[in-house]
Amino acid sequence: MSDTIRFRKMAVDELERIRDIDREEVIRVGYQQDGDQLIRMDVDWDTPNWGRGEGEHTHTRIIRFAKHYLETGATAIGAFAGDRLAGIAIYQPEVEESMGQLALMHVSREFRRRGIAARLFEDVLRLSQTAGDARLYVSATPSGSAVGFYLSRGFRPTATPHPELLAEEPEDIHMILELADTEPAS
Repeated sequence: MSDTIRFRKMAVDELERIRDIDREEVIRVGYQQDGDQLIRMDVDWDTPNWGRGEGEHTHTRIIRFAKHYLETGATAIGAFAGDRLAGIAIYQPEVEESMGQLALMHVSREFRRRGIAARLFEDVLRLSQTAGDARLYVSATPSGSAVGFYLSRGFRPTATPHPELLAEEPEDIHMILELADTEPAS
């Protein structure tokens, strides 16, 4: 990872900077979830950058989503390359008793594969452990890269997804990390 990337907490009024993130991705491996099992699929899901306006995959919607979380007690951590937001993660405490949530994580296309997602995840893990969570929940985009990232960090698909989070993102892969199985983040 480049030494020019700085990580820090973000304030609600900084969330407009999410517009800096290019979410574009070529996806050839996808997943569906059947209980606690994953079904791997060959796919052609080219994901464009955020759109403009009010649709589902727009800057407006994701910024509104992030603001809602921060206004209800979440913490946002940004990865900055100079003045540009290269990545963001949001940790939401107590989605259930003893369970926090990695509510959002995006790294801009040109900054991927540089350790930024790993560092953002470590920061979220540290927040979760400090809060006393026994588990950490994530609703992952069903792409091979996202699911593979979370599986490599110990998350496992859950047969009993959080009902509200499942209703919000029914196509996502719902996973839980048992924190007793992880090393404390330093």
